[in-house]
Amino acid sequence: MVRLLERRQRTGSVLTFFAIATFSLHILVLFLFLLQGLNIRQLSLRKPPNFVQLINGKPVANIDDLAREPEAIRQFISKTMISMFSWSGTLPPQTIEEVASPKSDLGILINTPQGGSQKISTSSWVASFALSEDFRKGFLSTVAEMTPPEVFSENPSQAMTSQLVIKRVYPPKQIAPGKWQVGMVADLVQRNRVGGAKLITPFNKDFLVRAADYFANPQADNSTDLQKAIYSVRADRLEIYEIRNLCLLDDYNPNEDKSKQCGTGQTSDSFIR
Repeated sequence: MVRLLERRQRTGSVLTFFAIATFSLHILVLFLFLLQGLNIRQLSLRKPPNFVQLINGKPVANIDDLAREPEAIRQFISKTMISMFSWSGTLPPQTIEEVASPKSDLGILINTPQGGSQKISTSSWVASFALSEDFRKGFLSTVAEMTPPEVFSENPSQAMTSQLVIKRVYPPKQIAPGKWQVGMVADLVQRNRVGGAKLITPFNKDFLVRAADYFANPQADNSTDLQKAIYSVRADRLEIYEIRNLCLLDDYNPNEDKSKQCGTGQTSDSFIR
């Protein structure tokens, strides 16, 4: 009888040890699954690496995620502003047939500060995605006020076009990690399609630019031409978050005090704010 009790105790001890070991193993596996899930989530949220193209054409990963090449910043400013203020009344051609016979640009309605709505060109609307989201809405309202309704006129004698003629884009000045100040001297040339009468308006601006994240189009094959254009704008990994009037007297020097240059006490007069 005593031996039988001892055997039962030993069997119970073995089963208890086995149960504890199995439970501990399950806890360990669960912990490993949680750790793996956290690692996968961090990889999904990680920013895509920046690449710098060498002289031989080979791209290499850039260690500093906020670094941008000065020439890339200048080209970004030029490309964005030309698209923003070049109004032809037609859409960019997508096929060979549209080169000879482009489609008319119907424009996109934008609310103005006065409570009404005016049209901007489709190219201006697409280019506006190069602006920061908090700055974009107000800037589009200003562009809508600047865009003549005649741009969308089907009457050739009334139709107008606009072109931004850039004279100079100054080298970017870094003002903070991942942020730059860039000056541009240009003219906004508006002319009638018939007769060639034109109006030239100076367009001298200071741009505040910063590095931005970019995620590739997840459905590139099924995207519309408009969606592809918007993703291509964001592919530069830069965005404009403020535009100020450029104080230009004899020469542009971003290191100088703008209040002294312009004779005013304000240094942050924004283009729209």
